Amino acid sequence: MENIPTDLPNHPSPKRILIAPLNWGLGHATRCIPVIQSLLNQGAEVFLASDGAAFQLLKAEFPQLPAFQLPSYRITYSSGNMVYNMAKKLPRILFAIRAEQWETQRLVHKLGIHAIISDNRYGCFCPGVFNVMITHQLHLRIPGTGLQWAINRLLHLAFQKFDAIWVPDAETPPGLAGALAHGKSPHKHIQYTGILSRMQKMDLELEYDLAVVLSGPEPQRTWLEQRLLEQLIQLPCKSILIRGKTHMKEHYFAADHVEIASYLTSNALNKVLAASKRIVCRSGYSSIMDLVLLGKKALLIPTPGQTEQEYLAELLVETNICAVQKQENIDLEIALNQIDQTLGFDTLQFNPYQHQIFIEKWLLQLPG
Repeated sequence: MENIPTDLPNHPSPKRILIAPLNWGLGHATRCIPVIQSLLNQGAEVFLASDGAAFQLLKAEFPQLPAFQLPSYRITYSSGNMVYNMAKKLPRILFAIRAEQWETQRLVHKLGIHAIISDNRYGCFCPGVFNVMITHQLHLRIPGTGLQWAINRLLHLAFQKFDAIWVPDAETPPGLAGALAHGKSPHKHIQYTGILSRMQKMDLELEYDLAVVLSGPEPQRTWLEQRLLEQLIQLPCKSILIRGKTHMKEHYFAADHVEIASYLTSNALNKVLAASKRIVCRSGYSSIMDLVLLGKKALLIPTPGQTEQEYLAELLVETNICAVQKQENIDLEIALNQIDQTLGFDTLQFNPYQHQIFIEKWLLQLPG
């Protein structure tokens, strides 16, 4: 029998991590991209799980990684009343949460998962592994004091299913998310990762006067696209509109000076935005984190009735970081001047590498 050396180093098996972002716009998936990349850099095995556009985005970004479909929440945003929108969809959402819990447990046992990192998917946890929730909303803002208290109470109870809550913000208030991410702690293990963005600052020659990046639930995304495209065609400046439609691959010109792309991968989008003088997008938190790293001036358009986006836009317009317009009153000609008068996101200083250090330490401490 061949002698087996006894002085070989002990190489532990890599940790197996399941990443599961919510499919509500693309922001939950995009801010998981730097988390996934950091885990891969540290030698972890990563598995992806989501649905719809978020699922397609992650597959496009990481085609080499195993990806699994989760039940869809089928979130739509047809009116400007957030409470009405969510109440109408609540039975479907609760059913999807329960269904994704069953599917998550099946994947954990099938794949030998050590930890789950869920971005706002409240059914993606499993006893016996380390469960993480990523969210910047520790405290929801809901119209009506009593209703806000009740919904936040339910949210904080849902947090207890998870071993840790990761907040993509600076620990020192107000950070970037203000009262959404700071204040009385709803969980004993709140950890601040630093901002999570797939973007990085690049010094490129300017190619576009205006870049429009769309995302968010339907039909609001389509309504905004139609209004913006009509005005972009009339403006005498070179622009590009990225539709945020991950299930198709189209690239064409709506006019000589208006370029249209259905979707761009992170690297291509980074280059386009770095080569743009101004940016127009929703005031979703993930978009704002991207703008911080890009250091660009921007116009933010909150989704009507989405109080989180309205709050974040108010925070940034009060400090003259960016310009803000309501969806029903969009005027891009006026917005160009408004954007140029702002201080810009370049004035906000955050450590772009903090999350890498955080994830490295967490992975080393993860049992398994």
